[in-house]
Amino acid sequence: MHPFRKAVESGDLEAVAALLADDVVFTSPVAFKPYPGKAITAAILRAVSRVFEDFTYVREIANPDGRDHAFVFTATVAGRKLQGCDFLHFDDNGKIDEFTVMVRPLSAAQALAEAMGAQFEQILRETAEQ
Repeated sequence: MHPFRKAVESGDLEAVAALLADDVVFTSPVAFKPYPGKAITAAILRAVSRVFEDFTYVREIANPDGRDHAFVFTATVAGRKLQGCDFLHFDDNGKIDEFTVMVRPLSAAQALAEAMGAQFEQILRETAEQ
């Protein structure tokens, strides 16, 4: 099992943050602009852990060189079941430098956008504290 998946599934958000490169770029499924930087990416991932229920990785797909991974998941947000995928790229030091998330269906993506919007002030506070 990949260390990222292990950290997420065990709820070890500090270990997840430790896997992020300082210059990581997070691309959200519900926001137009990407979020650059480790502090905001870690804060977003903490917020996701607060809004997702029943989160489970169901498949892990890796490029043979180990630098690209896709982690397919299911979860529930505000009563809406969703399917999604975390697409990760790892830099030369084994840190995540690109983190893209996609989710479906649209109704679940909308529920996720609303739930994450409610978390955004806390995300900004946590980012400022880093």
